[in-house]
Amino acid sequence: MDKDRIPAHIAIIMDGNGRWAKQRGLPRLAGHNAGMKAMIEIVRRASDLGVKHLTVYAFSTENWKRSAQEISGLFRLLIRYVRTELKELMRNNVRLMILGDLSALPDDAVAAVNRAVSDTAGNTGMQFNIALNYGGRDEIVRAVNLLAGEVRDGRIEPGQITDEMISERLYTGARETGCGDPELIIRTSGEQRLSNFLLWQCAYSEFVFTDVYWPDFTPEEFEKAIGEFQSRDRRYGGRK
Repeated sequence: MDKDRIPAHIAIIMDGNGRWAKQRGLPRLAGHNAGMKAMIEIVRRASDLGVKHLTVYAFSTENWKRSAQEISGLFRLLIRYVRTELKELMRNNVRLMILGDLSALPDDAVAAVNRAVSDTAGNTGMQFNIALNYGGRDEIVRAVNLLAGEVRDGRIEPGQITDEMISERLYTGARETGCGDPELIIRTSGEQRLSNFLLWQCAYSEFVFTDVYWPDFTPEEFEKAIGEFQSRDRRYGGRK
C-alpha cells in the first residue's frame, strides 16, 4: 500500500455479522456488536491514513424487513456507539454525517445521532458518513423530486438538467455532505453485489470483495483492500 495514494473517499458494505454469529452459536445481535467494534477500528485506521471521506452502510431501507428484536437491537447499538465514541471522534477531529432518511428512526436514536452530528460539525479531519435508512434508489428519487420542484418553481428548465445537478442533490452531493463519489467500495463476507448502495455514485468506483466477515475485517484487511485498489488501472472509459 502506497500511503501517498490513499483513496479520498472509501465506502464499505459491512456484511456478514449474522453469519459470523451463527458460526459461533451466538445470537445475531452478538454479531452486530462485534461488527460495531470492527467499525470503530476501521474508522480509526482510515483517519490515521488520511482518508478524507469514509462511508459505511449501516442500515438500509430494506433492513426494516428484519425482526423487530434485531432492528431494536441495532438501534440500541447505534445509540451506544455515538454516545461512547463521541469523545474519540472529537479527539481525532472526525466529523460525523448521516446519509439517509432519519424520519422513520426511533426518537432516541435520532436525538443521539443529531447531537453527535452537531457536536462534530466543526471538526476538519476525516468525514465519517453513516448510511442509515438509506437506499440508493430512494436517494435518486429524492434528488429527482428536488429538481422537479425547481422546474415547477421556474428556477430551471427541464432541458437544463445535467448529471452534475443530480449529483449535487444526492446525500453525497455538494449541497449535502460534499463527499462526492467513492473511489473504492469494499464489501465483506463474500457477497458480490451493491444491495442498493450508492447506485448513482458507483459509476467509476473500484470494487474490492473479500470473503472475510465484517467482524473479522481488521485494519490490516482494510489496508490490503486499499493496496488492491492501488494496483488497478483506472481509465474511466478512455485509454492511456
